Amino acid sequence: MKDLRSPLSKVKGLGSAKDGTHHFWHQRLTALLLIPLVLWLGFSLAAMPLEHAALVGWIRQPFVTVALLLLIFAVFYHAKLGLQVVIEDYVGTHSRRTLMLMLSCFLCLLIGIVGVVSVLKIAFGA
Repeated sequence: MKDLRSPLSKVKGLGSAKDGTHHFWHQRLTALLLIPLVLWLGFSLAAMPLEHAALVGWIRQPFVTVALLLLIFAVFYHAKLGLQVVIEDYVGTHSRRTLMLMLSCFLCLLIGIVGVVSVLKIAFGA
């Protein structure tokens, strides 16, 4: 079978990263997971009275705590994957692309951790 890569790309090691399908499926699976979670959150909050005590009591229910943690994980992992695609496609220079990928990954991780800690703090009454 003939190799369709140019001699320059062979020397530079460019070509298929063997990671595109994995990334594609993770993005699609998190999107599918987010559909019922976001609908559940929206309908739950719409049906709830707008009181602090009611919201805290709701978050302290074990099912709700686990579902919120799953929602936070799925949202920020999906966001990280989406930002990665956008940055890789539209940021020109390698150094700027690398910096932006690291920054977006760090911010998604940081905000996700803040969300998880917040939910756990409310759930365990700390």
